[in-house]
Amino acid sequence: MTAATGRITARKRPGDVLFSGAALAAGAFILVILAGVAIFLIAQSIPAFLIDPSEIKGEPDSFWAYVGPLVFGTVWAAALALLIAVPIALGISLFISHYAPRRLAQGLGYTVDLLAAVPSVVFGLWGAGVLAPAIQPFYAWLVDNFGWFPLFAPPVSGTGRTILTVAIVLAVMILPIITALCREIFLQTPKLHEEAALALGATRWEMIKLAVLPFGRPGIVSAVMLGLGRALGETMAVAMVLSPATVISFVLTGPQNPTTIPANIALNYPEAHGSYVNVLIATGLILFVITFAVNSAARWAVARRKEFSGAN
Repeated sequence: MTAATGRITARKRPGDVLFSGAALAAGAFILVILAGVAIFLIAQSIPAFLIDPSEIKGEPDSFWAYVGPLVFGTVWAAALALLIAVPIALGISLFISHYAPRRLAQGLGYTVDLLAAVPSVVFGLWGAGVLAPAIQPFYAWLVDNFGWFPLFAPPVSGTGRTILTVAIVLAVMILPIITALCREIFLQTPKLHEEAALALGATRWEMIKLAVLPFGRPGIVSAVMLGLGRALGETMAVAMVLSPATVISFVLTGPQNPTTIPANIALNYPEAHGSYVNVLIATGLILFVITFAVNSAARWAVARRKEFSGAN
């Protein structure tokens, strides 16, 4: 105890000092790696901003005309995947945590966790070889009956390898991530909150709406952002399923579909040479910035709810 403060200071043991130093070193190492990646991307991307557009594949008007459709395709495919995956993931996680019998919930939980371990190339093979041919007749029906709607404008793709097929594949890929995280979050809801809602006469769904979902909102946002990050960076599944074109189009069932930045890099990098390599790296820098912005937005959204805490 010190006379000035009157507080008792515990003596630091060697194990505590070692663990604290290791944790600090690990955090600093991550920042160093991130800074190194950013410096590499920026340094290698500078020539791409000054390149003659005639040296870029497709001979666009400028670098930004080249990367614009790629950015659109990346964001569009990821957004569609989230629209499909998030409601299903929330429903599955709520069923596992609050509706399913214990044994069934355990089995479903194991299945979801195993699905997250499936390699992306397997999803790509499934999407290109099974899903696309099977769903093509449905696309034809959509165009025939709802062709007046801009998203289903004719002509229809004859192979089924469209941006909507890619979105379905991506949704299946990110579904286990979002489901597993939301399930654990919902299971951590304070029992006092749930029992209080039920004691006041709320139904099970009203209890979930009033107690479970508000408590888990920051975690849901984090889970969705992790799934979005996976969808933005997915490469092989998109490259194997999509029939790409450098266009900006909102049509979901057409033969011309915008490709994504990772898939474009994977398809063109083996044959790239000279300044075109810098162009591909520059598109990677754009993806890096998009991902960083998405994660920053997620942290901001979570921080808005950090004051909420339940009575455990």
